[in-house]
Amino acid sequence: MISTKARYALRVMIDLAQNQEDRFVPLKEISARQEISEKYLEIILKILVKGSVVKGLRGKGGGYRLIRLPEEYTVGEIIELTEGPLAPVACLMPDAHVCRRKDDCITLPLWKKFDTLIHDFFYNITLDDLINRRL
Repeated sequence: MISTKARYALRVMIDLAQNQEDRFVPLKEISARQEISEKYLEIILKILVKGSVVKGLRGKGGGYRLIRLPEEYTVGEIIELTEGPLAPVACLMPDAHVCRRKDDCITLPLWKKFDTLIHDFFYNITLDDLINRRL
């Protein structure tokens, strides 16, 4: 299940894409438009800044803005930044130990195919696709 944090992160990224023009967007504005508490929004934005998808500026005229164009961000990138890997089973996680049953596992091909479907689905949709409702 995709968490609230990931869903809100997508909303924040879309909000920034639609409202930043040539300025940093204040946290208060994003909070009001998205109906997300400022405190929770700070947590999400900290993750996005640390992940180098958003730039933050403190002080007067400060706020947040995208680093790249909306068409250069994928939904998968944003979800994995906030959720971690989207692997459906532990053995397909990036740093998973090799399972001793790997060669005999009848269900592994199923999980690999599902993993590929999830990855391809989320990594082939951009913020720009969402903004322009191209799904």
